[in-house]
Amino acid sequence: MSKPRSLSLAAYRVLSWGVPKNTSFAGIARPEGEVLWVHVSTPYRLRAVDDFCRRLMSARPGLSLLLTAPPDADFGEWEECSCQILKLPAEHTGAARAFLDHWRPDMGLWFGGGLMPNIITRAQERSIPLVLLEALVEVKTARGGRWLPDITRYTLDCFMTILTTNDETARQIRRLGVNSAKISVEPPLHISPNPTPWPEDELIETNHILAGRPVWLAAWVQAKEFISVLSAHRQALRLLPRLAMVLHVADASEAAPLYKRLEAMDLRCANWDEGHAIEDTTQVIVSSEPEDLGLWHRVSAVTFMGSSLERNAGGQDPLIAVALGSAVINGPHVGNYQVLYDRLNQANAALTIKSATELGDGVVELLAPDRTADMALAGWQIVTEGAPQADQLIDMVQDTLDRWRAHHARP
Repeated sequence: MSKPRSLSLAAYRVLSWGVPKNTSFAGIARPEGEVLWVHVSTPYRLRAVDDFCRRLMSARPGLSLLLTAPPDADFGEWEECSCQILKLPAEHTGAARAFLDHWRPDMGLWFGGGLMPNIITRAQERSIPLVLLEALVEVKTARGGRWLPDITRYTLDCFMTILTTNDETARQIRRLGVNSAKISVEPPLHISPNPTPWPEDELIETNHILAGRPVWLAAWVQAKEFISVLSAHRQALRLLPRLAMVLHVADASEAAPLYKRLEAMDLRCANWDEGHAIEDTTQVIVSSEPEDLGLWHRVSAVTFMGSSLERNAGGQDPLIAVALGSAVINGPHVGNYQVLYDRLNQANAALTIKSATELGDGVVELLAPDRTADMALAGWQIVTEGAPQADQLIDMVQDTLDRWRAHHARP
């Protein structure tokens, strides 16, 4: 049941009156059945939210997702995700009403700050259950509405549950007068990778071929990084003469020319893509298929995540490597995944290097069995730490949707 409007809210709606125009959902029909509205306020949280949404939709067949971003979002700065993402309309009364009239969501999850009073308060008045996650005391009001005294409190109080990531934010929300019973502190959502299974017979055969040899993987290596990676491998070979490297190239068209270059450098190599056999003396295995990384991460005790030694490449996602038990090394240029690499480094689950020499030293260091085991354990803890929270949130969403459906099914 909706609560009475405050005078501030009534004044705010007058001040922020506007009609929808150029809406991002024009021409997109509302899906049949249940619709969960999920709003992400910042691009760097999209991957974790997208991962959670995939898990939720697997657990609840028939659920449709409406994923939104702020009205001023620049999608050039946002990563790709598994479903379409739309911009919310501007913070106008009429636009908010049109959005809710069109989509009629059964429930809403709002991640982060940038709270928009018009759409949130109107959703609450329609008895749409709302949950605020990773809450920030940050409200984006329309021009002229900032002087109204209790818009922030009224907007926050529209959520049935508010989860913050720290005690200080929880205290700020309580001090505004929001009901303490709905506020709790929980860690932010983390990505839970789900590696694709690999055929057991091929994995056993490859491990048998490489048995007794230390193996490392250089994955997603850019052409500009070839010399550094090969120099690091030659350096490591001085201390580990039987060392084998799987060199996975980021650009498949580079695989064949690289193989010829390696032969000219007197390195004994095999082109996996061409079906070459791996022999006991093979020093470099060239590979280019992204799908084959599922095999190489399982075989290799250490993985260097390429596209990170040179500027502008942005790095690659390390979580599959970590989930499959490989110790991770990365260069300094991982801007696309900086938050994730920071978490791994803080937990001693990854090693950051800056040069070919440091890479060679790092490979030798991490191939020591005790060091590999320690890093693999630390990485596994990072990979799995978010699973219980995601499971709890999935249960909350399912229970809320069940109650909503039961309530609206009454004659």
